[in-house]
Amino acid sequence: MVIHNMNDIAARTWGRTLRQLDLNLLRVLDAVLQHRNLTRAAAQLAMTQPAVSNAVRRLRQALQDDIIRRHGQGVLPTPLALRLWPVVRECLRQLDAALDPTAFAPDTSQEVFVLGMADATAARLMPLLAEQLAERAPRVSLRVLPLTTRDPREALASGALDVAVGYFPRVVAALEQGADEAGFYRQRLHEDRYVAVMRPDHALAQRGALTLEAYCQARHLLVSFTGRPVGFVDEALAKLGRSRHVAMTVNQFYTAGRVVASTDLLTVLPLGFVPMTGMAEQLAVREIPLELHTVEIDALWHRDTQHLVGHRWLREQLLQAAHNSGP
Repeated sequence: MVIHNMNDIAARTWGRTLRQLDLNLLRVLDAVLQHRNLTRAAAQLAMTQPAVSNAVRRLRQALQDDIIRRHGQGVLPTPLALRLWPVVRECLRQLDAALDPTAFAPDTSQEVFVLGMADATAARLMPLLAEQLAERAPRVSLRVLPLTTRDPREALASGALDVAVGYFPRVVAALEQGADEAGFYRQRLHEDRYVAVMRPDHALAQRGALTLEAYCQARHLLVSFTGRPVGFVDEALAKLGRSRHVAMTVNQFYTAGRVVASTDLLTVLPLGFVPMTGMAEQLAVREIPLELHTVEIDALWHRDTQHLVGHRWLREQLLQAAHNSGP
């Protein structure tokens, strides 16, 4: 008996599977996994929901996998679907670009772009982006996901995000040193700086400028995407041999502003975000008694989208919105 190499058998099996698939099924797979909802996927593809369901059934037969499973009002992908999606999505993008690299027309496109950014960045950019899209690309859709990390490269590489916008000091440092230089691109959108924020009748707000001693003795609230009670302020304090007590963490800047407006906690917010909270009169702003780096807000994207016309247009819109949002 001849025992075949299992990799050879798997390769031949996948070869037969690929020959059974047509391009439309892959487009359906991409849309369904992007929206996690059959109705919204059907709307993007200009198909009926039964037609999308039928395409999913054919995918299941061809791949011998459930592909998606119902979850609440939507669907969740299987592990196989999650492994396939980045490959399928990139193949479709490259094929579209190769067939017609100038095909993107903002006034008629129904492209869906997925952005990742924190609420402070979204508060600054999204109102202007909404105006720009309404005027120039009324059928283009933007999906904004919250950032859960200061290093979004994995989400960009997998296709979960098209562009990440935020403060990514370690990523920028790595790119400037040549690490991953060919894998990602960035563009500076604007700069800001962090300030200490508290309620106006806080005891420290009555003393004028904050001293380092008073700052370290206070109780603090930290905006942490991951929930870790350590941030760049703590790193700066550690270099001076000092520390502070982080009594609470939240994952949104707006929430932080709401909390400190009615408690004795201090927090750190981008200065440009304070007037956008809608509660600037409830907040006292003081300089942080530390030397901190300027907050440099960058757009970050993967090399696979660098030359796609639609993505280039999106990045232009982001840059214009940032420039029009003020200093």
